[in-house]
Amino acid sequence: MRLLKKCKTLRAALGGRLARMGRRGRWELSVLLGLALALSLSSFTRFSAACAGVREDTLRLHILANSDSEADQELKLAVRDAILQAEGGMFAAERTKEGALRAAGADLEAIRAVAQRTVRARGYSYPIAVRLENMYFSTREYDGFTLPAGRYDAVRVEIGAHAGKNWFCVLFPPMCVPAATSDGGQDMSAYSGAEQQAVCSSYKVGFAAVEWLEGLKESLSGQGVRTLAEADGQAEQDDEAQEEADGAEQDVRRADKKENASRAGTEHSGGRTVTTADRTQAQAARTED
Repeated sequence: MRLLKKCKTLRAALGGRLARMGRRGRWELSVLLGLALALSLSSFTRFSAACAGVREDTLRLHILANSDSEADQELKLAVRDAILQAEGGMFAAERTKEGALRAAGADLEAIRAVAQRTVRARGYSYPIAVRLENMYFSTREYDGFTLPAGRYDAVRVEIGAHAGKNWFCVLFPPMCVPAATSDGGQDMSAYSGAEQQAVCSSYKVGFAAVEWLEGLKESLSGQGVRTLAEADGQAEQDDEAQEEADGAEQDVRRADKKENASRAGTEHSGGRTVTTADRTQAQAARTED
């Protein structure tokens, strides 16, 4: 009730002030508000365009742990460090996102081998899967920069059942490499000036708006925004569905075999069904004759 009274008082005061302004004053206020809105929209449009450039020029690293147990999470970080130490220099040497993407595609087996050796050296037998994907990421804040939401190309590393918390950062530009080395800092030189300004911005409202728009695009595209856990769960459901389909196909084949075997013992002659037993009796009668 008190808040309602305050709102009424404010509205009355504003209405009185606008009335005292006169027509010219109200027109000037409308122009100022419109200009402020236009500038705000223009600023967001530039920010959104810079975010799109960031997504286009970025190759991410995405590692999923076998589970959320403390040991599996520590193993995930060990795999991360091993991959960055062994392969980080390759991405640091690339000057373009296209070059980094080609290098990653050609080096997937080497990345998998590094991860597999690390897992086995720590006494685990988890299998490792590595592939390139274009996937949706939500807004992610790192130490000193923020990556906007949207679809990114990524090197995805799956450890065992890959059912645990994931870890992801940036392979290109090589902003992840310091996580496993001592040189520190991040190399953003592959980003344009506008892109660097965007990722280093503290424009939280802008990042939230971009995430909302990108999420809407995902929904309208029919793909929908799914968390990584949901995506993994869907993959398991797809595998189960395929197993059920394979089992149904085997049942059909067994039924066909039974039917064929039954038909093999039955012949049709002159509209009358002659079974194997009928033929046996006829042969016995001929023998007696």
